[in-house]
Amino acid sequence: MLPWILCGVLSAVVIMLVIKLVLIRKSINEICKELSDLISMDTNRRLTVSSSDKYIRRLAAELSAELQEFKKAERRYKDGDRELKEAITNISHDLRTPLTAASGYIELLREEEMSGDAKRYTGVVKERITALNELVEELFRYSVITSKAELKFEETDVRAVLQDCLVGFYGTFKSAGIEPVIIIPEKSVIRETDATALKRVFDNIIGNAVKYSDGDLSVTMTEDGEITFSNKSAALSPVLVARLFDRFFTLDTARASTGLGLSIAKHLTEQMNGKITAAYSDGSVYITVIL
Repeated sequence: MLPWILCGVLSAVVIMLVIKLVLIRKSINEICKELSDLISMDTNRRLTVSSSDKYIRRLAAELSAELQEFKKAERRYKDGDRELKEAITNISHDLRTPLTAASGYIELLREEEMSGDAKRYTGVVKERITALNELVEELFRYSVITSKAELKFEETDVRAVLQDCLVGFYGTFKSAGIEPVIIIPEKSVIRETDATALKRVFDNIIGNAVKYSDGDLSVTMTEDGEITFSNKSAALSPVLVARLFDRFFTLDTARASTGLGLSIAKHLTEQMNGKITAAYSDGSVYITVIL
């Protein structure tokens, strides 16, 4: 008789433990789902669970407290990021007027009679003002582009946009002594994308390639919409190439560059649901855009 009683008690305990385990699993699933929802929402709502188990409720309370701290940090980050972009935009606007005025006065000054040295000095000043103006414009474009502006998606011939960009750089290639090797398909490559943003991506990549090229440039495009820009660059390395898309990263601070060109290119490419990567092999850098 006693063995049967023990078996009954053990069976009851096992059943209770199984029920407890099922309820705990259900509560954990509830917490996971609600936590995922709350993270993606802009809300201060706390986690709620149907379980009456004190440990589960304690876990939910602890997670709610951590979630509240996360939301506060997220809001601080967004506020700081917005303030930084607004500051960049305002500073860019404020600098435009004096730079334009200075450039105009330098042009007037160069029309006056002056010595050879004076002409050379004013020429240097003019170049520096132009370079500074380009940096201000680049900062302004970055603040505008990263402000979540809506892109206009429409059927775009990616091949045609790439060709137009390359033609636009003809003078730059010639002055830099670069004869680009261009391999593109004969047929159009159509994608749903923003033509203006796509042109900006290609312009920034080509401009960066010309700036750091050792005298060559290769552009290859496949019918699948994969475009690879490559050039030899002894100044780069795998470590430096891994940072090419970082904001404000520039190889040479002495050059007229904010290091925003490729960061903007990456941002726009991802906004267009594309992918952009950089690699370094055998002394050459390869930047690939997939649309």
